[in-house]
Amino acid sequence: MAQKQQKTANLYRMVMEKHICPFGLKSRWLLESNGYEVEDHHLTTRKETDAFQEKHDVETTPQTFIDGERIGGYDELRAYFGNQPQDADETSYQPVLAVFTVALGLALSLSIWLFGTPLTVRAMEWFITFSMAMLAMLKLQDVEQFSTMFLSYDLLAQRHVPYAYIYPFAEASAAILMAGRLLPFLSIPIAFFIGTIGAISVFYAVYIQKREIKCACVGGGSNVPLGFVSLTENLAMIAMALWMSGRMIF
Repeated sequence: MAQKQQKTANLYRMVMEKHICPFGLKSRWLLESNGYEVEDHHLTTRKETDAFQEKHDVETTPQTFIDGERIGGYDELRAYFGNQPQDADETSYQPVLAVFTVALGLALSLSIWLFGTPLTVRAMEWFITFSMAMLAMLKLQDVEQFSTMFLSYDLLAQRHVPYAYIYPFAEASAAILMAGRLLPFLSIPIAFFIGTIGAISVFYAVYIQKREIKCACVGGGSNVPLGFVSLTENLAMIAMALWMSGRMIF
């Protein structure tokens, strides 16, 4: 039986002393993952790169050629293999779900370590507070950008703009205190207040006004849609506040 001919591709990418193009590395990996033997051509100087771009009438590198045909850059190569690039405006709950998943993993891990089982009340408390802390941290990366997106739907922030700047600090403070069951007389009112205002605002924007806008729950630069998952953050804060209040009373 004749041996199956190896598929080959020519890849031209920048590999310089102080810069290695990440998309070139991704292109090489993608080609190899699809069974191609890669003839890897390094463009080691700016002059060499400019000459290559001028010769092939392209504006960027890397560039991939298969069977003498120019495929293009990394996005075009992905499309060639059937992986369409994600639309920059496409919304996704992935950032929020990633936060919840990591927070749950941390909570269960701590519970197993301290109590020998993942199914504990503390695991539930840590899951909520760790989620709050992570979401607050993402907001605090760029408070200005967060506040701009937050103002598009939060009812209190629209009346009192400084609240949009205070919110991520308040959420982080409540999360840290609640994780250790510290200063409940302070953490409970904060969580209940911002959670209630947030829940009402999201419900009004999504279910009453039926607006299709982006949520600031993971910061101002995200493509997370405002919806039920966004509402969960606020409902969790309310639930945590009520739970801790109940613990104090009973």
